Amino acid sequence: MSNPYFSRSPAFNGSGVGTSAAQRTPNGYPTMPGYQPGAQSSQQYGYGYQAGQQYGQTSDQQYGYVSPQQVSDLEAQYGAPSATNVDRGRMTYDDVIVRTAGIFAVILATGAVSWMLATTEATAPIGMLTMFVGMIGALVLGLVNSFKREPSPALILGYAVFEGAMLGAFSGVLEELYDGIVLQAVLASVATFAVVLGAYKFAGFRLGSKAQRILLTAMGGYLIFSLANLVLSLTGIVSNPWGLRGVQVMGIPLGLIIGLLAVAMAAFSLTMDFESIQRGVERGLPTKYAWAGAFGLVVTLVWLYVEFLRILAILRDN
Repeated sequence: MSNPYFSRSPAFNGSGVGTSAAQRTPNGYPTMPGYQPGAQSSQQYGYGYQAGQQYGQTSDQQYGYVSPQQVSDLEAQYGAPSATNVDRGRMTYDDVIVRTAGIFAVILATGAVSWMLATTEATAPIGMLTMFVGMIGALVLGLVNSFKREPSPALILGYAVFEGAMLGAFSGVLEELYDGIVLQAVLASVATFAVVLGAYKFAGFRLGSKAQRILLTAMGGYLIFSLANLVLSLTGIVSNPWGLRGVQVMGIPLGLIIGLLAVAMAAFSLTMDFESIQRGVERGLPTKYAWAGAFGLVVTLVWLYVEFLRILAILRDN
């Protein structure tokens, strides 16, 4: 999946539903309160017969007697509304939405600062340094969060800080060169997200297991290409500002071809993220897993935005 956390976590990938072995009976059913493995009741051996009580003896409360208070309590319980996922401390769609918005708020706040640093002449060197530090930090924390078995809100928010530092400076520099490009990239990303969400919700669009494996393989190849291109650009082996992306293939920039393929991969990844989040909600995962769902969405949306930004810049250059 686009977020490796989803495919590694038993809670999301189908090998578990968020309930440990200690919380299940030997046959695999959820336990009831007070359940102890192997224990047998020492208080009751049959209907109406209790330990230490002989046949014919009477007790303070005869078997089958129900007090008016017990009847009233039962009526109140049956009349109460059913417990929701929120009442039970389970993950909901609202939880994912709120956390996604919170992560983006951190990205925007950090990005605004790095944008100003990168686009102000006196602080431009600091802005460029901020962009590279943010890029490295976002890459490291992105991988750490992706491969953690349980989500860490602190590490996810730390990723948002570094991601914002990188995105703000990168977007600011491109906006200075190509007026209006950031708004165009944002609108393209939002439109893609809306189309994919609509196709998932109303048209039932899903990726089969074979298609998912092909997508993951393609994403791995894209990651290797991106890292190699970055190294070639930083070392000066490739003089083009876009590195290998600036190479012409039959008159078409290679970056344009790869960028369009990356946008398609990001769109398919959104479908897989939606499916993982839906599975988590339906299985009643604890609320903390909403952070994992939000992190997966943010990573994919940021990837989508960067690809649109790069495609538009390459088109403007040409």
